[in-house]
Parts: sequence; structure tokens; C-alpha cells
Amino acid sequence: MPLRAILHIDMDAFFAAVEQRDHPELRGKPVLVGGDGPRGVVAAASYEARVFGCHSAMPSSIARRLCPNAIFVKGSHGTYSKVSKQVFEILERFSPAIQPISIDEAFLDVTGSTHLFGSPTNIAIEIRRLVKEELNLTCSVGIAPNKFLAKLASDMNKPDGYTVITNETIQTILDPLPVGKLMGVGASTQRNLERLGVRTVKQLRNLPIETLTARLGDFGEKLYRLSRGIDDRPVRIDQGAKSISHEHTFATDLDNADEVRAIIARQAVDVASRLRKHERYTKTISIKVRFGDFETITRSTTLENQTNETNIIHSAAKALFDTWAKTFRPVRLIGVGLTQLTESPAEAGLFDNQSSNANKAVDRATDTITNRFGKNALTRASTLKAKPAHGLHGPGSNPEDRPS
Repeated sequence: MPLRAILHIDMDAFFAAVEQRDHPELRGKPVLVGGDGPRGVVAAASYEARVFGCHSAMPSSIARRLCPNAIFVKGSHGTYSKVSKQVFEILERFSPAIQPISIDEAFLDVTGSTHLFGSPTNIAIEIRRLVKEELNLTCSVGIAPNKFLAKLASDMNKPDGYTVITNETIQTILDPLPVGKLMGVGASTQRNLERLGVRTVKQLRNLPIETLTARLGDFGEKLYRLSRGIDDRPVRIDQGAKSISHEHTFATDLDNADEVRAIIARQAVDVASRLRKHERYTKTISIKVRFGDFETITRSTTLENQTNETNIIHSAAKALFDTWAKTFRPVRLIGVGLTQLTESPAEAGLFDNQSSNANKAVDRATDTITNRFGKNALTRASTLKAKPAHGLHGPGSNPEDRPS
């Protein structure tokens, strides 16, 4: 079996780069895409702004302090989506095995393409050339035998570069890296590993697997493999929506739990409607809560059967919130998400079907009316406490279907 050849293509400062391309007066200047208000969040930072320490997901107020001369741009999701489509059309010329990770990055399996286009490195160079010539943008590419190493490589020579990791160079590249560079290693895991005297990948690799699993469970075994550059995950070719979510970021923190419940009800209506529009069913419902200090928690529950019914989705989301709300504190962001999407539901019992048929009849009627007259044509009683005056700011304020 031939060694796999995996590319990770990552557009450089994508949103900011598109703005600088389309608006010559922004070129060479520190550009921040996102809201500039007190509740704004940076969606993307140009490399000129990154020099000052600005980065995506940073509160705009902090970015403004770090870089007082930064130019804030509201941005256009429609434009970015159009350009993203053009990028993916370039990738499709080299292989159909594409796994989108986000609007501006993807994995590409070119194992079967080398007889047509040359070596994986030649393919990476050609992709970079086409992106630059056709779109006037740059991207960075990692070339490696698996997804973990390819993504690691794409970040090693940014912007506008490429890095190759071969079987022969895996340990040379991995060993000196801090363990925080390994996929899934956050602050908590780093502290755990530091107690074992581990700060680099080489130190991690020298630990027995028994020590790692005793301290970290199954994740310890995963780290044992990653420290050796082992990752068997395939490039998944799946164009369907993998999750659906709706989030609101508020102009001022909400300090009324009932008002938050009403917004959850409204979000449940929205995500359930979109789930039915996609002709999908869900089994896992989650809520996301962010506080004024930016601490964020998520809670999820998995149902016994798949569903696309608004009442069931709302009840699950509300129950998750009610469990947390026993220690309620003001909320900056609230969101409802659906995962484990399938194309067909599981069979239900007799009494479940009776309840389900009634709920489905309501949902069908609701969908018909809202599709014809708009979302605001009907209002559920459970959403009435939600105040429309609360503003939405920053990335994530609009509903979107997100691939996992």
C-alpha cells in the first residue's frame, strides 16, 4: 500500500487579505475584520496587525489597545464565501478527495494524483501559484503522510510558504516542539504533563504508554501515537452539513435567566426549522454559554432517538440550561447547536408516534407559514420574553451551518 500524500491548505489571514486585495488603501496597514464596538470580536487580523499581538477571537477592545492605529472593517461574509468557493474550485482540479475544515482551510488527499500532476510538493507549489495568479491571494501548504503532520506543517512557514514532512524527518521536526503543539493538548493537559517533567514532544515520546494512559486515559494513548507522528484518520469526503447552530452575542450582558430561556426557545425554533430544511435529523443537542469575562461553557445531551421536532429540541436545550442556571450569572452569548445529523430517523414506539405526529403537524404548518411570510409571521409563547432590542455583535452572531 503506497504512503499517503496529504496536503493541508490554509489561506493566509483570509478575511483581512480579501479586504486588502479589494481595497488598495488597506494594503500594508494593520487591518482587523470584526466589530469595533465594546462587545466586538476580531474575526481576522492582517499580518501587519499580528505584529502587535492581535489575533482572531480577541475582544476588539483589547485589539484596539494593542494596536491603536488598526483599521476595523466590518467584513462581508458573502464576499468571503464567494472567494472560498473559488479556492475550492482550484483544489478540485487536483483531487476530488477534499475535506473542508472551515471557509479558508482544507485537507486534500493527493495520493492518487501524483501520476497526473507530479510529486505532492509539485502539487502544493502549483496550488499556491494558481491561488496567487487567479485570486491575488496567498496560502500556506503543509505536505505530509497524514492529516496531523500536514496541518502542523502548514503553520511552519506562514505566510505564503510550504513545508514538507517526510517519514524520515518526522522525529527531527516533532521532537523539539513544545507539547502544546500536539493536537488536543490544552492548558490543563500541559499542566498534567509538566508534573511528569514533560515539556517537549521528545520528552513525551520517552514516556511509557502505561504512564500516559494511567495519567490521561485514552487520550494518553493518542498522545503516545501523535508524538511519533502517527495519525490514521482519512480525508473525509462529505459535502453535507455536519452540524447546525445558532448563537447570539448581546450588546450588554443578560442578567435575567427567563429572558435567556426565551432566547433559547427562539434559537431552538430556528435550528429545528433549518434541520428540516436540510432534510436531516439530530441526536445530540447542545447549548453554549459565554459570560462577560469570556469564560465559555458547553453542555450537551444525546437523545435515545433522532428527531427534527422543535418541541423535543427546545425541551432538551431548556433542560440543559436549567441544570446550569441553578448557579446563574450574567450571560454575554447563548447558543443552541445540533450534531450527529442523519438522513433518516430511528423507529419510534406507538405512543411516541402519536405525540410525534401531532408535533410534526405543528412543525409542517409553521414551516409553511414562515417560508411564505417570513420568520416573524409566527411567534411561539415560549419566546415572548426575548427582547428584540438586544444587539448582535461579532462573529457567530448570525446563524450558520457549520461543518465539523
